[in-house]
Amino acid sequence: MKWIQFALLLFPLFLIGQTSIRGELVQKVPLDVDRIEGVDNFGTLYYTKNNIFYKKSNTSEINYSNVQLGNVTSTNTFNPLKMLLFYKDFNTVIILDNRLAEIFKIDFNTTNPYKNVSHISTGNDNTLWLFNMDNQKLELYDYKTKKVRATTVPVSSQVLDITSNYNFCWLLTQNFLYKYNYFGSMVQKIPNDGYSKISMFNETTYLLKDQALVQLDKNFETFTPLVLGDLLINQFFVTNETLYIYDSKFLNQIHLKSN
Repeated sequence: MKWIQFALLLFPLFLIGQTSIRGELVQKVPLDVDRIEGVDNFGTLYYTKNNIFYKKSNTSEINYSNVQLGNVTSTNTFNPLKMLLFYKDFNTVIILDNRLAEIFKIDFNTTNPYKNVSHISTGNDNTLWLFNMDNQKLELYDYKTKKVRATTVPVSSQVLDITSNYNFCWLLTQNFLYKYNYFGSMVQKIPNDGYSKISMFNETTYLLKDQALVQLDKNFETFTPLVLGDLLINQFFVTNETLYIYDSKFLNQIHLKSN
């Protein structure tokens, strides 16, 4: 009986530690920017420097700047045809097309009711996900009709990060990691064991904790550590199963393969 109890205690640890994903450095490129915003499927690089948003490909470089709105708080380049720039100080989101032309401006100060937004992420059609600090709810907002399509129950702990695709939204808070569908229903929830940042690719979640990355499967069941060597992780994101890590001096392109 005691042996069975001991085996049951070890079983979750076995699920966590039986495999790892090793990172193989493919390319290391010197880069002097303030923040990396993303790399798309064609290798196009998005970044901000001196509060200017840049799109750089092998053949061209274009940029967008809006000094009237202050500093760019965050961006979302998941949909390269509708990229989001969030200016938290002015409670405003700018939507850009693939030529970085402004196609829509969302001023939450003028919405009825007023929305005090802290985090945003992309949505399907004409929507975006936003976290409303006044009611502590995640909302799916249609910026053309100015209507909320879906809303979640209130979140009690501080929001740390957010990411999404066309089907789901992941919200990382100080206490929990949540996954919501486009009806605003919570489909998964697990305790946050010290993770501070999140990235997502094909519904697989990547989490950062104390300069260490783990991969969490789409069912929120198995954590798999990433073996990356001695890399300083200031920013990270995953595109086409390639991990990008920016260490403030170099952009490291890393191929992920399971051991």
